[in-house]
Amino acid sequence: MSEFETLLYDVDGPVATITLNRPDQANAQSTQLINELDRALDVADADDGVRVVILAAAGKHFSSGHDLKELVGPSADPELQRRRATAEGKFRHERQMYFDRCVRLYEFRKPTIAAVQGRCIAAGLMLAAMCDLIVAADDAVFQNPVARMSGAGVELLVEPWELGIRKAKEFLLTGDEIDAREAWRLGMVNQVVPRSELAAAARAMAAKIALVPPVTAERIKDSINHTFELMGKRHSWNFHFMAHHFTHNTATALGKLAEREQMGSMKEVFEARDRGDA
Repeated sequence: MSEFETLLYDVDGPVATITLNRPDQANAQSTQLINELDRALDVADADDGVRVVILAAAGKHFSSGHDLKELVGPSADPELQRRRATAEGKFRHERQMYFDRCVRLYEFRKPTIAAVQGRCIAAGLMLAAMCDLIVAADDAVFQNPVARMSGAGVELLVEPWELGIRKAKEFLLTGDEIDAREAWRLGMVNQVVPRSELAAAARAMAAKIALVPPVTAERIKDSINHTFELMGKRHSWNFHFMAHHFTHNTATALGKLAEREQMGSMKEVFEARDRGDA
């Protein structure tokens, strides 16, 4: 649809596919992309012919996380910096843009499938985990290395629910990668397929789910999500969001962002940390 600049929206029968379309930026999640994804969900929700939504990504990688270039460095957005100039402003921005928008996808009434290839990092993993199902290409790699810059993960702590308690601690504290096969073994993804078959596999799964009457699919999704509610999933998310904000407003975390601005990329910050330079 022409109204979107950072994503593609396509409907094929009962399946709508929303494709993140910033491949040159590894589909980093800019403000515009997040806003357009929210609008695309509105379109899919209003279309009674759409029964299942696939969230895909163009290019080599699913998503490298938040677009930090909007926040720090020479290309930072002045208006966004003004909004985030105080702790209160930063809290409101991240609650609305990162927390609430992701929860909206999690609670979307129609079944959703993430089709993940390449790197799925930090907020990229957070976004994929909001979907009901994940089909991963065999080249998919999952990672959340935010602790290396003294952040307490990203805004939504999905890892305990996706990986289990001990593996979540290892994953977050080490910043190590998990490949597609290990993610499948741990139950974080539903299928692993060759990269060349990713789109077809996600479409085949969506077509099968689309055979279920919409009211039935919605109730099944609600009931399973309610099971997580009884286990405290939303309470755990809210607790972590507050812990996240305390942590990344500390002098240590702010200093790491300043390092990122000086070095030019988070990759360089991480490499310096792993060498013992920081």
